[in-house]
Amino acid sequence: MSEFAATESAYMARALQLAARGLYTAHPNPMVGCVLVRGGDIVGEGWHKVSGEAHAEINALNSAGDKAAGATAYVTLEPCSHQGKTPPCAPALIEAGVAEVVIAMQDPFSRVRGNGRAALEAAGIVVRTGLMANSAAKLNAGFLSRVQRGWPYVRLKVGASLDGAIAMASGESQWITGPEARADVQRLRARSGAILTGIGTVLADDPALNVRHEDLDTAGRQPLRAILDSGLRMPLTSGMLARPGKTVVYCIDDAGRQPLIDAGADVVKVKADNAHVDVAAVLADLAAREINDVLVEAGPTVSGYLLSRKLVDELVIYQAPHIMGSETMSMFRTPEWTALSNRLSVEIADLRRVGQDIRITVRVAN
Repeated sequence: MSEFAATESAYMARALQLAARGLYTAHPNPMVGCVLVRGGDIVGEGWHKVSGEAHAEINALNSAGDKAAGATAYVTLEPCSHQGKTPPCAPALIEAGVAEVVIAMQDPFSRVRGNGRAALEAAGIVVRTGLMANSAAKLNAGFLSRVQRGWPYVRLKVGASLDGAIAMASGESQWITGPEARADVQRLRARSGAILTGIGTVLADDPALNVRHEDLDTAGRQPLRAILDSGLRMPLTSGMLARPGKTVVYCIDDAGRQPLIDAGADVVKVKADNAHVDVAAVLADLAAREINDVLVEAGPTVSGYLLSRKLVDELVIYQAPHIMGSETMSMFRTPEWTALSNRLSVEIADLRRVGQDIRITVRVAN
């Protein structure tokens, strides 16, 4: 028999719904929601809106006022007990006089893990954990990846025709997908801490790799732009260098780094993998920069490399309703895959229409 009443799932579901409001702004912090319930009524709600500002529990307590005393708090992640950019939440819940705290999942961050719960219980507050834990973990997959694995959650985006082509053999590719799909990509960018691409894409397209959708409130934050550029061929005239946000160029030979630095880029030398940038080292560096989620928007060589090295957690494929024929570029270049046994196991997690295109979300079994 579950220790949670059926009605409690509704309260935690509401807390998760609130937490998701921080999708574009909470980074690099986790998305957290909190609902305060007393006598069967919701008396306070809050979520973590922007990194550096009040956490979900504080906002919920402020919303509830005196009604927080004797209430049960439903929180999607273990309340913190340490002083960070903002005061800790566990002591605030204690001071407000809440009677019970229901936590979806423990925070794996070393300064919080178990300490928040211990502080609450030491104050005589009943604490229960595990309600809708899977949903809470899914919501913060990027944060959990960075903290537990040491590298960000990697999401690879591809736009292709029905027959799997991303461009004509000449390189012509604008536009394969429709405006609705392109707007949806802006949402993927807005939720990401970094956008990663290869120097080939930079040289061919001079991409902006920024969020430019007026309806998306990112609190002024632009994703970091990560460029794989083994030999530092990044043009000093690249448009992204003049745009808001940081550009980091990863190389294996940094002899010509100073002009790029003078142009506003960070240049990071990493180890080589078959004479190319070792992307695993890049991901480790991005995690050290507190990047939770990386969106890859690259050509078939980089995309294929990432799949081959099992560095992709999720694929988002926008498939347009047209046939481009045989004289085209495929989604992934994987020359070492020569037999059926090389196939990569995936799971279709979501399938929906976006305008005239189909968006397929695929989880990769790494």
